[in-house]
Amino acid sequence: MKPTLIALMMSAAALVAAPAFADGEKPVAGTYVFDPDHSAAAFEYEHMGFSNSFGLVRGITGQITLDPEDPSKSSVEASFPLSSLLTVAATLDGHARGKDLFDNEDGTEVVTFKSKQVTVKDDDEAEVLGDLTLNGVTKEVTLDVDLKKAGMHPMLNKPTVGFEAETEIKRSDFGLGLYAPAVGDEVEVKISVEASQQ
Repeated sequence: MKPTLIALMMSAAALVAAPAFADGEKPVAGTYVFDPDHSAAAFEYEHMGFSNSFGLVRGITGQITLDPEDPSKSSVEASFPLSSLLTVAATLDGHARGKDLFDNEDGTEVVTFKSKQVTVKDDDEAEVLGDLTLNGVTKEVTLDVDLKKAGMHPMLNKPTVGFEAETEIKRSDFGLGLYAPAVGDEVEVKISVEASQQ
């Protein structure tokens, strides 16, 4: 169930590859490093038709390379350990990392996303296609990305960007389909990323 969270993560992460900057600001070309304190993914799945359950992935790390002149050359990479994935209950966290799902009790397994293609939709929207590796399985995932803001960070005094992204994955695609379809196979993922040049 929580595995769906990672899709996210996704991640997330691909958000940073959007083409242009909001509010008329032009992006500064270069590499932006994720701020893990302000980058996360939330996921949601249905529980037996009675309720929707939620989870969170904290502290996503990664980097975005922006090319304002040719956004299609932009890219993003993101990752997080399973220990960063939290459900609504500690018992579910333990179950997710147990033998029936991730089989990674210490939470050291790393979930990764690496972009392959950026398709510009308009000034502040893009689709980012990339490879999500989860539970030892790699599948293509498409993120719908929106640029929130680009500009100088008022505290860091560094070029900074913020993105939000959405996607949906199937747990069963990654060998994590336990109890599907009673417990939803489809997991909706929302990602928020803040990244600054170093």
